[in-house]
Amino acid sequence: MSELSLTESMARAEIRLAGPARKVRSDRGGTRFAPVVEAELVRLLGKHERPAVLDVLRALEVYCKRLRIKPPSRASIYNAMARVEPPSYPRAALPEAVRRCLHNVGGDRVPGHQVAFAAFNYGDERALSFAAGLPWACLYRAEKVPGFRPKSLALLRAVMSWRGL
Repeated sequence: MSELSLTESMARAEIRLAGPARKVRSDRGGTRFAPVVEAELVRLLGKHERPAVLDVLRALEVYCKRLRIKPPSRASIYNAMARVEPPSYPRAALPEAVRRCLHNVGGDRVPGHQVAFAAFNYGDERALSFAAGLPWACLYRAEKVPGFRPKSLALLRAVMSWRGL
C-alpha cells in the first residue's frame, strides 16, 4: 500500500471516522440551575432596564448562600440573559403606528422582539419611539433576528448603546 494512494487513504479515513457521531446533551439550550435559582434569576432579569451582571451575581450569591446551593457563575448569568423570554403584547393595545408596520405577524399577541424588529425596520418616528422604550429583553432579542436592514440595525444598536444595553 502506498502513502500516496488516494483511494486507499479515503478508505482508511472512512473506517476511522465511521464511529458514532458525538451525542448531543439532553439539557442543551436549557439550564441546570435548581428551579428556585432559575425562578430568582428570571425575577432579577425581568426588569424594564437590564440589570448589571455584577448586581445579579451578588444577589444570586446571597440568595444561594441562604439556601446552601452553589451560586451560578458569571458566564451562566450571561447565558441566562440570552434565554430571557421577552414579554408579548396584545395587538389591540399597541399604538396604531406600530400595528401598521407589523407585516406578516399573526395572532392576538405579538412577541416584544417582533414588535421591535418591525418598528425599527418598517416603522415611522412614532413606532420607533415606542420600540426604543421597550424592555431590554425585547431589544436584546430583536438584535439577533436575521433580516434587519443595515441602517435599521445600526439605529437599534445606537438605541441599545444609549440605554446601556
